[in-house]
Amino acid sequence: MKNSRLKTIYNETFSDLKLFYRDTNLSEDLISKYKIGQIIQEKGFTDMTSMGAGLSGNLRYLIASANAKDISKFNPDSAKIGHFLLDSIAYFKVLDIQKMDNQTQVFLLNIPDNSISLFKNSTSNLEEEITEKARKKFVDKRNIALISELQTEDWKERTKSPIGMNENGELFFDDSKIKIESPKKIEIDIEKKIISINKKPWWKIW
Repeated sequence: MKNSRLKTIYNETFSDLKLFYRDTNLSEDLISKYKIGQIIQEKGFTDMTSMGAGLSGNLRYLIASANAKDISKFNPDSAKIGHFLLDSIAYFKVLDIQKMDNQTQVFLLNIPDNSISLFKNSTSNLEEEITEKARKKFVDKRNIALISELQTEDWKERTKSPIGMNENGELFFDDSKIKIESPKKIEIDIEKKIISINKKPWWKIW
């Protein structure tokens, strides 16, 4: 992969990255469809909120994205619920699945559609760093008070569906068809602006 393309992908994925929340209730059968390292695709728009509090269901999607649209710019009332939206046909990498008692958090990284093979065949120190933060947020927030503005029927209707599959558990995207290469561990040194693959210096990325 060329230097310029890798730089573009990582900038698009991780620059200005923010965390968003989407709670729902799903059966254990549907939750079990998610696997760490899996690439999934959501066909419809993805509604989510920037407001994190206690879980209002048995499943929380914690979504890391640099490309979410702030709906309050178009509808001032949406600011009350921190409403953000991802466009249809969005791709995610499942970075982590955390279970505590009867609650589960599935941590998703929103990735560009031209980077599916890269993220399927590699992990990075940036992914590890945000996963650590995600796990801490789950522990800190899961049992605190709910946000009343997110308990409306309208919001629950918007966020009730599983991400990446239909209500029968059929995945919209089969990542088993992605060509599997030798796994790569990518290390990015932001300060030195150098990238290494499998601990071998590769090139300056910026």
